[in-house]
Amino acid sequence: MEAGMEQRIEKTVRKILETSNMDDVTEYKIRKQASEDVGLDLSKPPYKAFVRQVVQSFLEERQQRQEQAGDEEEEEEEGEEGEERQDGKDYDDEGNLIICKLSEKRKVTIQDFRGKTLVSIREYFKKDGKELPTSKGISMTEEQWSVFKKNVPAIEKAIRKMESR
Repeated sequence: MEAGMEQRIEKTVRKILETSNMDDVTEYKIRKQASEDVGLDLSKPPYKAFVRQVVQSFLEERQQRQEQAGDEEEEEEEGEEGEERQDGKDYDDEGNLIICKLSEKRKVTIQDFRGKTLVSIREYFKKDGKELPTSKGISMTEEQWSVFKKNVPAIEKAIRKMESR
């Protein structure tokens, strides 16, 4: 596929995505509308894969913007509350950034391990007045976290299906 055609398809698909209701739109509907706008059958394998890639890229960018907006709001709120640390963030006794507490003993943290950023979901225990992580849990690289995050909707769907039985 030539570069000019790729740019044209990408521009068309992004325009459709920006003006669509994300609750109702599907990749098929986007591809069909873009096919009409571009005047080319985008259901053929190379075009179909390219449209999927553009849609995924758009959704990831949108999610990042939403997360950044949420982070900025949280930082403003934390700044107003006057947290213990100057940067307004909470850290465990190992120096890992605590993202959230899932329960009294489970936390989601971000840590640096041998130069790699890891997302850890782990159980903690108290010893000598300190909360320390146990071996019970999982640490994921940024790539693994990204794969997991993309599959959360499928996990939620499977949970709803099991609960409805």
